[in-house]
Amino acid sequence: MDLSITFLGGVGTVTGSKYLLETNGLRILVDCGLFQGYKQLRLRNWAALPVEPVSIDAVILTHAHLDHSGYVPLLIRNGFKGPVICTQGTKDLCEILLPDSGFLQEKDADFANRHGYSKHQPALPLYTKKDAEKSLESFQTVAFDTPHDVLGKLTVCFKCAGHILGAAIVEVSIKGRKIVFSGDLGRYGDATMLDPAPIREADYLLVESTYGNRLHEALEPEEILAEAISTTARRGGTVIIPAFAVGRAQSILLHIHRMKKAQRIPDLPVFLDSPMAIRASNVFQDHVGVHRLTAQECDWERNAVRYTESVEQSKSLSQNRMPKVIISASGMATGGRVLHHLKHYAPDPRNLILFAGYQAGGTRGAAISAGAKSVKIHGHEVPIRAKVSNLDMLSAHADANEIMQWLGNFERPPTLTFVTHGEPDASDQLRHRIESELGWRCSVPYYLETTALV
Repeated sequence: MDLSITFLGGVGTVTGSKYLLETNGLRILVDCGLFQGYKQLRLRNWAALPVEPVSIDAVILTHAHLDHSGYVPLLIRNGFKGPVICTQGTKDLCEILLPDSGFLQEKDADFANRHGYSKHQPALPLYTKKDAEKSLESFQTVAFDTPHDVLGKLTVCFKCAGHILGAAIVEVSIKGRKIVFSGDLGRYGDATMLDPAPIREADYLLVESTYGNRLHEALEPEEILAEAISTTARRGGTVIIPAFAVGRAQSILLHIHRMKKAQRIPDLPVFLDSPMAIRASNVFQDHVGVHRLTAQECDWERNAVRYTESVEQSKSLSQNRMPKVIISASGMATGGRVLHHLKHYAPDPRNLILFAGYQAGGTRGAAISAGAKSVKIHGHEVPIRAKVSNLDMLSAHADANEIMQWLGNFERPPTLTFVTHGEPDASDQLRHRIESELGWRCSVPYYLETTALV
């Protein structure tokens, strides 16, 4: 095949994004993410990559979320020698996310070994904090809207995707063809991020479908958030918000700041209990102009948010019985400090567990959102008696109508549109809409499928 693409992840699921472009011995990997959620997906992280890492010439990242970047340290440890190309915002966030991912994996493995609940003896991390820190040496940054030559064989151009800081739609020009990777598309009119940039043409398109079968509620997020916080406070409870450290946490902080300023909620203490989210929040101050927030709005501590950096500070939140708001990673309750808060607060019906976006199948977040009576945390079943809610309208992903709105910018249909990064039903429903409403030729690829790009 002169030019082909192989789907090494990000198909049949919203995680593990990895798309391999090949031509005449050249191999380019667009996105390099971890699989998350169901155990059978997570096991792919431990299996050998279907291609030798040393044979890959370059990696191009759409953005920093771990389902798109989290496999990079392992790829490099296993032999990859090329550059990892991304925007400055993505690199800055990866400097936070990747070492934290390695640290948490080491910590989880140590906890499992000390408490004996792992089936593996000893339990090992997928990679370490040191692996992640070393991988950052391979990162190279490119400005938005600036065509960049890669190895003298292709050109890459990053366009604003919204979604999170640094997130990009990736245009790859190779062999006279333009292949566009949507990455994760943000929302129009988002409170913190800019609108996704319009794309006019592509020979081949990969479009995400996280919300390909759903629409976000047409509600004012601050109205719903104010009611949830106020109601919980009146019954003497605490609001636990599992939030993605990058993007979602900052959006929630902004809304809470505005509501406090307008006296729409009680003057409760608000804690940001995630070192990663704290660092990510500070990065926003370095990138004023590529998001919607002012420098003053990015000064979170000045806006009455209390940072809990240390483990001791985090533990003290469980001993404080006063009503409060705790924002803590991770967003799908797959790891991090939020698990300790859930262990403490989930059994009490006065409290509220407030998710703030998509919960991938197989995660604790998905189970709790679906009404699970208990979930396993650190080897023990924890009863879920707290109230549970989800603010889907705070999602950083475009919904089905917004994806169609973005596709409406194309002046000619791509030769083929691949619908990726979604659960099977979401991807197939979006495929059907694109075919019926736009008349485009579409495919929902399967894991390890290879397609010639003629």
